[in-house]
Amino acid sequence: MKTFKSTLVLMALASSSAAFAATDFDTLDVDGNGAISQAEASVDAELMSKFTELDTDQNGELSKEEFSKA
Repeated sequence: MKTFKSTLVLMALASSSAAFAATDFDTLDVDGNGAISQAEASVDAELMSKFTELDTDQNGELSKEEFSKA
């Protein structure tokens, strides 16, 4: 039973983290085009410090997939 409760807690944390990341992406994607530009990312100093590293296709924007690796 204790293991079951621990598993439920871990699942809840994982799902809330994914939901939080999606919310952050949608919040940062101000123009709603499905990508975060450098201008949109500039409000988050930590994201800006990783922007070039995360932008794996080097198109100057972060897709949801690229952002999820932050």
